[in-house]
This record gives sequence, structure tokens and C-alpha cells, in this order.
Amino acid sequence: MTPLRLISSMATKALLADLVALYQSQHPGIAIHIESVGGVDAAKRVQAGEAFDGVVLASDAIDKLIAGGHVLSDSRTDLVRSGVAVAVPAGQPWPDISTEAALKAAVLAAPSLGYSTGPSGVQLAQRFAAWGISETIAARIVQAPPGVPVGALVAQGQVALGFQQLSEMLGVAGISIVGGLPPSVEIITTFSGSVATRCAQPEALRALLQFWQSEACAALKERHGMAPA
Repeated sequence: MTPLRLISSMATKALLADLVALYQSQHPGIAIHIESVGGVDAAKRVQAGEAFDGVVLASDAIDKLIAGGHVLSDSRTDLVRSGVAVAVPAGQPWPDISTEAALKAAVLAAPSLGYSTGPSGVQLAQRFAAWGISETIAARIVQAPPGVPVGALVAQGQVALGFQQLSEMLGVAGISIVGGLPPSVEIITTFSGSVATRCAQPEALRALLQFWQSEACAALKERHGMAPA
């Protein structure tokens, strides 16, 4: 059987590797290859017509691909909900981020701030704008290039206060994860899978996505800092 070829954003890379292994343990004849890149780049490659069987991206990106006719409109399968976490270099004091006011104060006090080009970064920039501090902190922002974890910049000392999906912070050496954002300003992204218009094996891809959405995968999702969608 020809391998199923998927593309995803970096936020779900580690999770998908485990989900693939779980699926293959029950379907040993299925070959699956997933390429994980920056979410913006992944969407561009699908839009450019590159031949993938499936796509796993933030739900709003999937919706745009549906609107553009790049993935099948009836195939969107919500997989996980992922929250944004805050990290500092290992050994550094933890700022108070327990309330919206405390988080804002921590942002204003940080000598450098980092976030991604993905959906969480967009929403974070909108939050800074709503707080009226965008101009104040503009010179201190280090935006991670597509595919580069914010945690890596924190570990290297380029960023004093980093924001990214918890799933992308877990396991990064040299950082301390302070926690998630307070409830009033939490940023939750839903990641969804979909069958690409150019999929050569649509039924096989649908079966894969349905399994990944099932209760059988719930524990794995939680282990990676995400919740079933």
C-alpha cells in the first residue's frame, strides 16, 4: 500500500508521531509519513498544489483551505484543543501570571518576549494591542521563524519570556514552564485534520482521522499537554 502522506504544523509534531505509532500497532499494513513544518508554510504548500493525502493544522487554517478547495469540505475532523503556556530560561525567577493584570505586568517587565508566527502568536499580538502596550514592547519582541520553537529561543537566552503551545514547550531542555495563561485571556487553538483534495486514498485517510478523534487516543493527547477536541 502506498504510504499516506500528511503535512502538519510543528504544534502537533510529537503528538502525531505517537498517534501514528498507535494506529499502526492496530493496522500494521498501513504506512504513514508526516512532515511537520511551520503552520504558515504548511498551508502555503497545500495551497500551491503539493500532493498530500491529509493536512493537520489549526482549525481556522483548515477552514481557509476548505474555502480554497484544497481539502474536502466534509472531512474536517477536530482532534485536539491546545493552550498557550509561558516559559522562562531555566533557573530564572518565575513571574506571577496568575491573573490578567499580573500577566500584563510580567510582559511589561520582561526585557525580551517571544512568540510564534502561528495562530497563538497572532492572538497574543491582538491581546497586547487590546492592552494598549504594542508600541511599548515592540522593540523587545523576538518572533520565532516558522518551524523554530519559541522554547529554543528561551533556552538560548534570546527570549526572557516565551509564549507558545504547551505541547511545543514540553520536553525542551533549558527552560522552565511557568504555566498557562489566566482564564480571562487564555488562548486555546483547536487543531483539525482534513482530507486533501489531491488525496489518492481518501477512505484510508478518513479512517485514520476518525481513529485519531476517538476515545482511544484521549490519554495520548493529554500526555502531550492537549485535550481531546
